[in-house]
Amino acid sequence: MASSHVNALQSKHAGLEAAIAAEMNRPAPDETTIQTLKRRKLRIKEEIAAQ
Repeated sequence: MASSHVNALQSKHAGLEAAIAAEMNRPAPDETTIQTLKRRKLRIKEEIAAQ
């Protein structure tokens, strides 16, 4: 059970990483959006580490 939860978190982490990269590649990236995505990514990373 914990393994599937970790896999789901890793998938969300990868999705956020892709979203951050996409936002940064825009002609005028929104820094607020990038910071929000990075904070969410960090929370997920911490949750994965706690497992």
